[in-house]
This record gives sequence, C-alpha cells and structure tokens, in this order.
Amino acid sequence: MKFTSITVTSAILATTQTASAFSPNAFLFPSTHHHQHGPHDFQLQMSETTQEETARVSKKQKRLEFMKSPQFHRNGFKEIRSEVEGTMNQQFKSSVVDEMKSNQFVMDREGVKVHLASDFGFCWGVERSIALAYEAVKHFPDRKVHITNELIHNPEVNDNLQAMNVNFIEKNENGKDFSVVGDKDVVILPAFGASFEEMKLFNEKDVEIVDTTCPWVSKVWNTVDMHQRKGLTSVIHGKYGHEETIATTSFCEDYICVKDMKEAKMVADYILNGGDKAAFMEYFKNAVSEGFDPDTMLRNVGLANQTTMYKKETRAIGQLLQKTMMEKYGPAELDQHYMEFDTICDATQERQDAVHELVENAEKLGLDFILVVGGWDSSNTAHLLEIPQMAGIRSFHINRAECIGADNTITHRTMSGEIVKEPFILDLSKDVVMGVTSGASTPDAAVQDSLSSIFMLKKLAGGVEK
Repeated sequence: MKFTSITVTSAILATTQTASAFSPNAFLFPSTHHHQHGPHDFQLQMSETTQEETARVSKKQKRLEFMKSPQFHRNGFKEIRSEVEGTMNQQFKSSVVDEMKSNQFVMDREGVKVHLASDFGFCWGVERSIALAYEAVKHFPDRKVHITNELIHNPEVNDNLQAMNVNFIEKNENGKDFSVVGDKDVVILPAFGASFEEMKLFNEKDVEIVDTTCPWVSKVWNTVDMHQRKGLTSVIHGKYGHEETIATTSFCEDYICVKDMKEAKMVADYILNGGDKAAFMEYFKNAVSEGFDPDTMLRNVGLANQTTMYKKETRAIGQLLQKTMMEKYGPAELDQHYMEFDTICDATQERQDAVHELVENAEKLGLDFILVVGGWDSSNTAHLLEIPQMAGIRSFHINRAECIGADNTITHRTMSGEIVKEPFILDLSKDVVMGVTSGASTPDAAVQDSLSSIFMLKKLAGGVEK
C-alpha cells in the first residue's frame, strides 16, 4: 500500500461532494392512506420550523466559523509530509499482502492457501487521519499533543501514537477530563470526529486544533443539519455510544438512534399506533435528544446513519420508514414527512461486498474459515464478521496476530461482543484453505502478522512435507 499526498488531497476534495441518494430521487414515494393531521396543522408546524430555522442551523454555522481560525488545521503540514509518508509505509505496508494482490488475491504457503478479499484494509479517510496526526506531532515538536479519543479503532495505530507521546484524554465519571489541556497545547480530533461541545471548548482555548475527521463523517453532519432545517427529526441508524454517533447527535436538535432493525420496528410501530409512551422512552432514554417527545417528534423524520453500519440493514430500515410514513400520511405529503440520503461510506460498502463475494464462493473455494482482522471496537470490522456468520461459515474476528496461539487456539470476538478462546485449525495434518479480510482501520501489516502466525503454526505442526 502506497501512502501519498494524493490520498490526503483527494480526501479533502471529497468534503465538497454531496450525498448520493439510495434511489435516483432523494425523496421516496408513497402509497395512499388518509393523512391523520389536517393541512392547517402541518402548515402551522412548518411555520414554527421556519421561525426556528436559524437556531437549528447555528451549530453548523458555528463549526464553520471555528474552522476559519488560524489555529484550526485540517489540511496537514506539507513541510514534513514526505517524511510521514515514509514512516507510514514502513509501519503499515505488507510484502505478503502486495504479493497476494499481484497474484489474483491468492497465496499458497506452508500448506495454507489464502484467498484475500478483493477490497480490504485502510480506506483513504483512515490514511488521511493518520497522516494528519503524524504530521501534527512532527510539526509541533515542542508542544504537548493530546487526542480526544482513539484516532481510529486499531490497536497498532493507537500504540504508535502513544509511543510518539500523544496524550489520550482520559474519561472519568463526569466524562472526558479536558483539564489537562493547557494553553499552546495541540489537540487532535480523531477520524470519528468530535462533538460540537468539544469543538466549542477548544475554540475558546488558546490551543492548536488538528481536525482529522473523515470527510464521510462530515457528510453525515451536513445531512442531519439538512434534517433540522427542514423540521425533521433525525433517525440515526447507529450505536448511540459510538464516538461517531455521539459527534453526529451533537449537531442535531431532535434525534433518536436505532442500532438495528428491531429498534427501527419499535419506532415504526409507535409512529403508526402510538402506545406506552413511558415504556418507549425508558427503552430509548440514552438514544434520544433532550426533551424528546415521540408523540410530536416522529411526525416528520429523516434517516441518516453511522458511516460504518451494515448497509443492507440501513437500506431495510429506510424501506421500513418509507412504508410506515406512506401508511401514516399517504403519497401526497410523504416527501414532507420523510427523506433519506445514503451516508454509508464507499469503503465500508466495498469491503462488505468483497466479503459477500468470499461467502458466495466459499463452497467452490473450499474455505475452512474466514479470518477478519481489525480492532475489536471497530464497528465496520464487526459488520464484516456478521456476513460469514449469518451464512453459517466458520469465521473469526481478531484484533492482533497474538490472538492466534502457539497451542492452536484462537482468541476472537463474537458477534455478540464476547471475547472467547477456542481451538483454531481443526486438523493441522491437512492443508488449510482460508479467506481473509480486514476492516477499514486495519493496516496491511496487521494482516501479514496474522497470516504469518498461521503459516508458522502449520509449519511447526509438521503439516508441510519437509
């Protein structure tokens, strides 16, 4: 993998692109049902929305003002870019992965045949984030450098930053402890972004801000801002405790987060039928905006999502909400009550499609298992595991090569999030055929290290003829 300044430049340019819709039209079109609210009610509501429009967009406007500060950096530091490119290539590049890519994504070694997914590993947004963080450390050699969270969900990358003396802001019972950030310090905002409140805090301090937020995340923020301006409540398909979703909701006025289809169905049912408001609010108490009222705030909704979610599920949720609003309000007014844009990042979708391809060809290829390499707290990597798991294919999600034990055990994360240890290769005397992929925040070197552990395990077991 070659890291170049083109990667960073193309990522920056991508921030100007508009979101593409799930379908050719941004709005989805309805079937007929009687509208329960009269036209006067809706006009009154939209009038109130117009009066509040300035307040609703103020967070985006203020963020744009923050970005105009000479102490706000999001384009990197050119004078040390080539040095950083060399460092990244040294740390993250893999000769094994390069060999597979040049050989139709296949390798035979030590009695192990490896089929590499056609799309895998670092996306340009992650490359950009790492490059900006590394450049910041080099550009401010005499400053104390902080980061508000893990830069990305990958242990090796975060370990590297700690080795560069970057201070990871600690959390306590009251949240993140920003008291350690002093005047003239440097604060890195991670790839997931930072909340509006954090940006406001740092803007008011005498600090240098290095914003490595992925442009796809910023695109989601623009989408929820559009929801607010149109008087829509944002329904966010995401995990309310995930750093990216926390940042996104901070730019919303009214929102509710649904992590899966089950929760989306609960919301759809309440829109259609009402129900036990207290029970509904108790269930979603941590996933809604302050003062959320499902009786009024679910009349007009817009869909957005955490960029790393499983795209097929996001689409299914969109279809569910479309159908729900069609049934509730009828075709004539659906575009006033519901809208959606596709905010799943391209890299997430491409990696999911590549794993689907492995799964669909698993029997023909004779795969014994599929290995997924990436941080255990990486949402996009976890969703890659779901694909073979739901197809009934033996598969494992590991975060480091050390998860593969010399005793032929593997420590891995299950779909439920549990970390378990179990026997790995079922018969070391036979040749092994495996598939491998990695999350968008996983360096190629981590894949190489993991495969090397498997090659060594097989070799030591005597599975290869001497």
